[in-house]
Amino acid sequence: MRIIVQRVNYASVSIDDKIYSKIDNGLLLFVGFTQNDTRAICEKLAIKVAGLRIFEDDQGKMNLALADTSGEILSVSQFTLYANCKKGRRPSFEQALNPEQALLLYEYFNTYLRELNIKVETGVFQADMKVNLMNDGPVTIILDSESL
Repeated sequence: MRIIVQRVNYASVSIDDKIYSKIDNGLLLFVGFTQNDTRAICEKLAIKVAGLRIFEDDQGKMNLALADTSGEILSVSQFTLYANCKKGRRPSFEQALNPEQALLLYEYFNTYLRELNIKVETGVFQADMKVNLMNDGPVTIILDSESL
């Protein structure tokens, strides 16, 4: 499982030129799944995301987690996080989990985040989405279950 975490002042997902979901201050997550991912991995990474101390405290140090700031999450599924570009110029997506299983894990991951008392908005799985954001910092962090 891979997650691109971006601290944002604002983020939204539009589908067919209409805003589907949006958040103000919080985290924009791009979430991808691979062959060996499980619910346990989803839980581990949800806890990691919720606990990341990447928001500034009164002294300007990144010392606060999402809950400390009343922040929200916008979670967007993105199988392209498992693109393999080693050969040629067209990426291969063989490492990405098949859509049926990825959808189940994506929904579970978002549900688990909500169980951690985080407000979570989402995109639409497999939809053609336009993501608009204002990155804060910028702060962008990559989480990969294989390196945790």
